[in-house]
Amino acid sequence: MTLMKSILGATATLALSAGAVLADPAMIFDLGGKFDKSFNEAAYNGAERWKEETGGSYDEFELSTDAQREQILRRFAENGNNPVVMAGFSFASALDTVAPDFPDTKFVLIDMVVDQPNVRSIVFNEHTGSYLVGVLAAMASKTDTVSFVGGMDIPLISKFACGYAQGAKATKPEINVIVNMTGTTPSAWNDPVKGGELTRGQISQGSDVVFAAAGGTGLGVLQTAADEGILSIGVDSNQNYLQPGSVLTSMVKRVDNAVYESFKAGEAVEPGFVAMGLANEGVSYAVDEHNEALLTDEMKAAVEEAQAKIIAGEITVHDYMSDESCPAF
Repeated sequence: MTLMKSILGATATLALSAGAVLADPAMIFDLGGKFDKSFNEAAYNGAERWKEETGGSYDEFELSTDAQREQILRRFAENGNNPVVMAGFSFASALDTVAPDFPDTKFVLIDMVVDQPNVRSIVFNEHTGSYLVGVLAAMASKTDTVSFVGGMDIPLISKFACGYAQGAKATKPEINVIVNMTGTTPSAWNDPVKGGELTRGQISQGSDVVFAAAGGTGLGVLQTAADEGILSIGVDSNQNYLQPGSVLTSMVKRVDNAVYESFKAGEAVEPGFVAMGLANEGVSYAVDEHNEALLTDEMKAAVEEAQAKIIAGEITVHDYMSDESCPAF
């Protein structure tokens, strides 16, 4: 039996063949789409890896509006998909409403916590990975000014910015860190033109390394940095390849692993809270053929030392989600 998507006006709904009962997992991608080259695409890559390794199949849906969240969660649960995995903190409210109505369905939420007995909440220690790329940014900077472009102005994105600033200032106490957010609505995730404008503004203030945590908006940041001859830092997926020789590194969140492991566990996925950080390779900095020449031995040694000290508890990175007063700002 197959699950078919149909578009009715601006609202997408799902139609199921009569009498069908599905046991396949389902993946719901957030606004920006599964080929955003960042967060959603990492989730997609995890689902595809599971599909290729197991020969299994999964159903998927890409949101086009916020209003679809509760509807699509209910539809997948009613259709028997299990587990239902969703990428993005914005699903939290809808999931908190829907989960109690489907106690036999397992839901997996990435990037936010919902306290329900059939929900697995997976979050990442983005602040620690951001600290590491902050170390590299400070060491690479020749102007002693680095910058950050965030997407939607929310605590989760400030968590990236704060860790980045802390890492940079721990490396060079005199360094200047410029922080700009793209906007206050979901459209801030998909505005590469605005990302480019913010980057040019930061360059005019002296920035020569910019870290983007902005979804599709970040593509404009990376492009502008390459065009203007400064370095950039990618996010979520390894984005080094997008502008080879210009992207210093990427702060990688292993969203792909979160999706892959959830699909692999299937209906047996365990509810509860899971944090993915440096120690369990949930976050990291990316090194490959596209950026190797940009990282000196001194830089590699410094970032590895910082990583070891964070894991050992010798360095504490401020978590903006717990305390919205970043000491590095």
